[in-house]
Amino acid sequence: MGAYIRKRILLGFIVLFGVVTITFLIARIIPSDPAAKWVGSRATQQQIENARVELGLDKPLVIQFARYVAQLIKGDLGYSLRTHQPITKELAGFIPATLELVLLSFGLAVLIGIPLGIYSAKMKDKWLDHISRLFSIGAVSLPTFWVALFFQLVFYNYLGILPLGGRVSTQTTILYDLPKITGMLLFDSAITGQWDIFIDAFKHIVLPGITVALYPIGLVARMTRSALLEILNEDYITAVRSYGLAESRILWIFALKNTLGPTAIVLTLSLGYTLVNTFLVEAIFSWPGLGNYVATSVVTLDYPAIMGVTIFSAICYILLNLAADIMIALDPRVRL
Repeated sequence: MGAYIRKRILLGFIVLFGVVTITFLIARIIPSDPAAKWVGSRATQQQIENARVELGLDKPLVIQFARYVAQLIKGDLGYSLRTHQPITKELAGFIPATLELVLLSFGLAVLIGIPLGIYSAKMKDKWLDHISRLFSIGAVSLPTFWVALFFQLVFYNYLGILPLGGRVSTQTTILYDLPKITGMLLFDSAITGQWDIFIDAFKHIVLPGITVALYPIGLVARMTRSALLEILNEDYITAVRSYGLAESRILWIFALKNTLGPTAIVLTLSLGYTLVNTFLVEAIFSWPGLGNYVATSVVTLDYPAIMGVTIFSAICYILLNLAADIMIALDPRVRL
């Protein structure tokens, strides 16, 4: 087990190094002058040359890459060309909002996706199963941007019951001081007892939260149903049925526990996909998270910021894949 984990960690470092190399090379290929962006549009040629030396762009590409890797090892992602602020500091300000969306979608995937898959398997080939499968396929297949725009059109434009976007209303920001403990507004307002802020923040997170959650809900429901149907056809389930036990008891006690492994793995991997999937949703709903940050960075060709978000996403994917690999290895049949 230890050797297996060490091997996976080593492979994770190799993947991360590959991501860093590719993003670094792409950033250097982009037809843009970072030095000119650093000093501004009205800078003189001498100021641009001085900035090129300051940023180390006058050095050979190999030396630039070695310096960049050395900075990454220290946890330094560099400085934004647009704001001149450390990228790690800027990411720390945007990550909590994105994390709030991701955790909400993860919670909905567990609370809705798993029971939906269980009852779909229990009612195999009945109307509930057909509806569940139709919903699951639709949730996985529908383009995220289309779902987001559809929700805005229905719930804001036609029904007028939910806000169009943002994290809180302008009125709330004027009347109250928003709590800043973890950066996750729902949690911070709840533990400080500021329920007016909590209600307003909850109304704003409903549409982007459900939009992000649809994919993992559909994926988890499909995986749970498939795994459970496979388990229910095993010989030991047939033997248990021969004792005359109720079908619901067989389902919940003997079959379900053997589906939790594959379902947990799918949940873990979908969490990584959800993290990246929020970027487009945040841009549509004006959510102040990593998606908004990277959208602004792309428009302004702020490549150090783009690289910082890419590397952060890659690290999250690697860690989640490592967690999934460890969960797989916990099954003795896999280790054998």
